[in-house]
Amino acid sequence: MNDFAALVLEQVDGKVTPAMKRLTEAELPPGDVTVAVEYSDLNYKDGMVAKGIGRLVRDYPHVPGVDLAGTVAASDDSRFAPGDRVVLTGWRVGEVHWGGYAQRARVRGDWLVKLPDGVSTQQAAAVGTAGFTAMLAVQALEDHGLGTDRGTVLATGAAGGVGSVACAILAHLGYTVAGSTGRPAQADYLRELGVTEIVDRSELAEGSGRPLESERWAGCIDSVGGTTLATVLAQMAYGGSVAACGLAGGVELKTTVIPFLLRGVNVLGIDSVMQPQASRERVWARIAKGDLPLDKLAALTQVAPLAEVPVLADAILNGQVRGRTVIDVNA
Repeated sequence: MNDFAALVLEQVDGKVTPAMKRLTEAELPPGDVTVAVEYSDLNYKDGMVAKGIGRLVRDYPHVPGVDLAGTVAASDDSRFAPGDRVVLTGWRVGEVHWGGYAQRARVRGDWLVKLPDGVSTQQAAAVGTAGFTAMLAVQALEDHGLGTDRGTVLATGAAGGVGSVACAILAHLGYTVAGSTGRPAQADYLRELGVTEIVDRSELAEGSGRPLESERWAGCIDSVGGTTLATVLAQMAYGGSVAACGLAGGVELKTTVIPFLLRGVNVLGIDSVMQPQASRERVWARIAKGDLPLDKLAALTQVAPLAEVPVLADAILNGQVRGRTVIDVNA
């Protein structure tokens, strides 16, 4: 491939603008593995990067896309050979390093995971950072004692990327799942994923301000933060844990120590960006084993071409994207 298509961000007078361009491999950043990208995806962070929010990107021009899946085209890393199917999530790719919104990417081999048999590159992109985060959260809850006999597990932001995959995983594993959403029209969608109780977002987002409420949740995967997380903490059952992995509802957490001292509640921070290799392989092994049912993954996924990313970026920032969106960089 002499040149290839890429979505390139430019910054002029402080304003970030995207454009479809043709690049050459000579323009790619340093790295020891070149990947022929087949698919990327759309995450909330991709929306922020595409719109220049939060100064996540400091150097322009820039190719965004925090995830990518494809096949190795060339490698100076002995662990990878041309033709290997690989996936990359995290490591600040798409922010500090050029990412997956292009038909070619050059990255460090340390950032790649070989795809297990039974998981296609499109399915890997559908999992992406959101699904990877959801599985990390499920594992963290289980590692801290959550079992199917403990009670209902809540997923906040349930119709979003992390929430949708979390609901599908939990329901498949036999948990009783409640999903919180501010989009009542998505109730049937959530029930198809296995959610048995729909919680209106306002119940949690408004909050009572009380340090303890009635015990409702054995566990929670929270992608919202803010007042929602504070309310959930007050509603946790004794010994329950919250896997906190998002901030769509705000970064401030106004709460008390009472849930921790009187109910032994745990807050488990989930970071998907800098996870070590062993942790990444554990996640992908569970996905390959079927703990995330791939038929459910397909049902919550849409596929869009690379040129639609700027429009989709606006949509995801405005809470208008359901489930997962895979970006076909060759479409």
